[in-house]
Amino acid sequence: MLPKDPMILFSVVNTKLRDDYATLDALCEDLDEDRSALETRLAAAGFLYDEGKNQFR
Repeated sequence: MLPKDPMILFSVVNTKLRDDYATLDALCEDLDEDRSALETRLAAAGFLYDEGKNQFR
């Protein structure tokens, strides 16, 4: 389960994307997370997914 706090979530997701997953879809599938919901949660904190860099910024 991913953290609820948006700043910790941002850090955890980016670390997982960097170390373990080639795409956000792969992360979401493996962790059984809804991609849209995850992007919405992070967007509310000001972070958008950059597919080219495979990270939230």
